[in-house]
Parts: sequence; C-alpha cells; structure tokens
Amino acid sequence: MNVLSLFDGMSCTQLALKKADIPVTRYFASEVDKYAIKVTQANFPDTIQLGDVRQVAADQIGDIDLLVGGSPCQGFSFAGKRLAFDDPRSALFFEFVRCLKEINPRYFLLENVRMKQEHLNVISDCLEVEPICINSALVSAQNRVRYYWTNISGIEKLEDKGIVLRDILETHPNNYTLMSDKFTKRQEGRKCLVDMNKQKSASLSAMEYVKNGRQGDYLACESTGIPVVNRDEVYWRKLTPVECERLQTVPDNYTNHASNTQRYKMLGNGMTVDVIASILEKIKTNNLSQDVMPSHFREEQLVLPIVD
Repeated sequence: MNVLSLFDGMSCTQLALKKADIPVTRYFASEVDKYAIKVTQANFPDTIQLGDVRQVAADQIGDIDLLVGGSPCQGFSFAGKRLAFDDPRSALFFEFVRCLKEINPRYFLLENVRMKQEHLNVISDCLEVEPICINSALVSAQNRVRYYWTNISGIEKLEDKGIVLRDILETHPNNYTLMSDKFTKRQEGRKCLVDMNKQKSASLSAMEYVKNGRQGDYLACESTGIPVVNRDEVYWRKLTPVECERLQTVPDNYTNHASNTQRYKMLGNGMTVDVIASILEKIKTNNLSQDVMPSHFREEQLVLPIVD
C-alpha cells in the first residue's frame, strides 16, 4: 500500500498501520515541524518527507492508496479562539481537499476536533461523507473526542477496554516536574478531582482527599497534574512524556528523540493510535473496487465553499 499522510506530525498513522497489520510499500509524509520529523525518521527511517503541504503535487508521488490527515485544529477547537476557517492553520483543511481531488486515492481518512455544526457541515460537504464521532476514552485513559471522515466502510463501535488513569502511570517516574503554586491553587479552588479507578468527578479539594486518607485514588481533572503527597501537603506534578505517550496509545519512549517540551507538544497534536488502527484495519475487509471514491472527485471541478 502507498500512503500519503498530510500534517503527519510524529507519524501516528505509521504506528496505526503497523498495529493494523497493513503492509506499506511507500509512505509519504507532509510535515514542517523539524522535531516531529526527527522523531518520525528515528522510528521509520524509510519515510519520504515532502515538507509543506501546499507544495505537495500529484505528479511527484504517483499512485496513492490511502490519504490520511489530521489537519491543524486550533481554529476549530472549543479550547481555542474558534476562528474556524478564518484561522490560516485550520484553513489548511482545503489543502487536504485539493490533494484528495488531484491524487484520487482509493481511501481517505481525515481527523479533527469537536467544532460548531456549521463547520462540520462545510467539511462534510467537501468530502461528501458524514463524520464518525469517537472518544479515545474507549481505548485509552483520556477523554479525547474527535471526528473522523472516511470512505472506509464497515467501521463498528469500539469496545470499551476499561483503561483508567491508574493504568498508564509510571510506577517510579524519574525527574518529574512539579506544577506551579498558581496551578495548585487553581486546581484546589475548583475542587474537582477525578477518581483514577472510575474516572468520575469527585467533590474533594486536594487537602480534603489527603485528610480522608484517599491518597493515590484521585487525579487532577485536567489530566495534566497528579497529586504527590508529602505528609500533610499536596504537590502536583505533570504527567511524564511516557505517560502522555500511553494516553495516545503510543509505544513508551517513541518520542524520546526530542526535548520534553517538544514531546508534550507533538503528543498533544497527535492522533490516538489505537483509534486510527481500528479504522484502518477495515481496509482489509473492504471492497477494493475503483468506485470507492465519490464520483465528483474523479470527474468534476471541485468548487470550495465560501465561508463567512
């Protein structure tokens, strides 16, 4: 299989293909972040890097069986400013559409975040498929709701593996980073902790849970801080890079070819490997006819919508 991955990042797609047991003949990656590229090449040295997605052209890569992309989502995310297509990063989605039309792969898969319905509609109209909504919590210890647009058929509801936060923590983490006093006070002020065994909210402040003898049973609700108990005091530490890799179902130390700062960044931007693998493995049972692509990508001029 020949694969083109746009906005490839640290190449979670290659990890997913490997997990799905789908052989790859050539893997082209479009990525501009030098640290993500370094991690990819360290783990998959045969990756053919193409650089900026705006420079990717059909005549330079030949036939492609699978086009994958997790286009930049900062403009769509409810955690951001929600500028949508006015944000130049999220507008790069239309580069995915351009490549889809020009390259005409047999299969495509696009991942993105939760967003307003009007923006979902624009993407769905362009791709002529409705998205599938999957929460990574089914296969990992994080709540990470994402939309997936694909022409791969037969995708079924994922089985809940029952993985909780306790399952991904390192037993004896080395060189962990304590959170600032500002973070600690903000977390205690919210009085919102998450049960590491059940992943449910609990109305206990940090000091209350220590006094109640619940040491080790709760984790900060943002999943970025973990309580460290020292007598009657509670400190908060960051999740380690390895713990973040486990949240994304990435192999331990896959990203250790970059600084911790860059590891956190690329893991946050990456896709949950086990979710992608569950989608891609359906390729093995799909009908491999040439008619899997919507007809207008083969025959008609693609007209991009005007978004106010």
